[in-house]
Amino acid sequence: MDPQVFTQIARCIADASLEGASEGEMLATFCTGLNRAGIPVTRALLGADTLHPVLAGRIFGWHRDQPETVLHEFGRSVSAEGQRKWQESPFYYLEQSGEADLRVRMLGMNGSYPFPVIADLAAEGFTDYFVTMTRFGERAVIGQLDSIYASWSTDHAEGYSDKQIETLRALIPFAAAAIRSASVRRIADTLAETYLGRNAARRVLSGTIGRGEAERISAALWFSDLRGFTRLVDTVSPELIMPLLNDYAGAAVAAVHAHDGEVLKFMGDGVLAIFRDDGNLENACRAALNALKSCTKELRSVRNQRANAGLPVTDMSVALHVGEVLYGNFGGEDRLDFTVVGPAVNELSRISGMARSVDQPAILSAAFRAAAGGLREECVSLGRYALRGVEAPQELFTLDPAMLRI
Repeated sequence: MDPQVFTQIARCIADASLEGASEGEMLATFCTGLNRAGIPVTRALLGADTLHPVLAGRIFGWHRDQPETVLHEFGRSVSAEGQRKWQESPFYYLEQSGEADLRVRMLGMNGSYPFPVIADLAAEGFTDYFVTMTRFGERAVIGQLDSIYASWSTDHAEGYSDKQIETLRALIPFAAAAIRSASVRRIADTLAETYLGRNAARRVLSGTIGRGEAERISAALWFSDLRGFTRLVDTVSPELIMPLLNDYAGAAVAAVHAHDGEVLKFMGDGVLAIFRDDGNLENACRAALNALKSCTKELRSVRNQRANAGLPVTDMSVALHVGEVLYGNFGGEDRLDFTVVGPAVNELSRISGMARSVDQPAILSAAFRAAAGGLREECVSLGRYALRGVEAPQELFTLDPAMLRI
């Protein structure tokens, strides 16, 4: 290949990486460049494992005759059929053999194909197949992301030339390095969102990481926790506790996210979340109420499923409050937490602590009731209570059970 063309393809993929292109976009850029240079790639697949709480990896597919790449995501659990197909694939062969690549020319093979995928490609008219695995050095590995594996198929009448295969071998590490960069960025986004929350993740990744860097916001505040959790921990097998926490926390998180709230942190069996007012506190309160109703509905399903499976069940209480809080980074010099602090958060904690006394699934502060507007018919007073650390007694409310559809 002309050295200038080689440099152009390498520069093109580097520019795409520096511009923040996705893995699929960079694969399309690379394949388009190869075809322009006379390397007739018809179909390409590129895969990489990842670091994700649910997904094990992603595969990106490109085809010369299709306008966009196709993304396939696969989970951590693999069926027996999926495992069989993996073990029959050229990628598995490279992984086990330690080889960097494998070429299979379908021309003249007369049906004697070493892998099922080769037979499928030959039936579709493909003539040559080149599969590669670009492995990372130990210091470059992140979780299961330790290599980029890819296949490059052509339907050219004569397949690839040996010279074209050599050029592919030389160029693929450039593409793999660029795609690794995009995968690492995706992992960073995923981990930040998973452990910090959606909005907090965006802020941290955009540079809001200074210790004490915070803003004042007005928000509806949510704190939910499990009723009788301490007793439950003392009476059931330890291995049953984590699945129980996941089931109940999952219901709360799904409800908060579905109504544009943000889960900030888990505190034992508790969930702290906020609904930003964005100029309209009543709307934020209504969102929190809708989340409460959604959570209550989902909890019924969780309880029924667990009870039918003979698993321990419990109940959840949700406290709702409003106020101005500081939203940002707090903690030590080398360990920060992105959360909310302020008197309103302390009051929310005290209100939540009344769950056992009032024995209600939902507790609303008078301030929340007032900010939500129009809740007079929906709310039932629980009386006035002296809350620890709060100067004046506070009237607390719950929702009419009919409103929660209990």
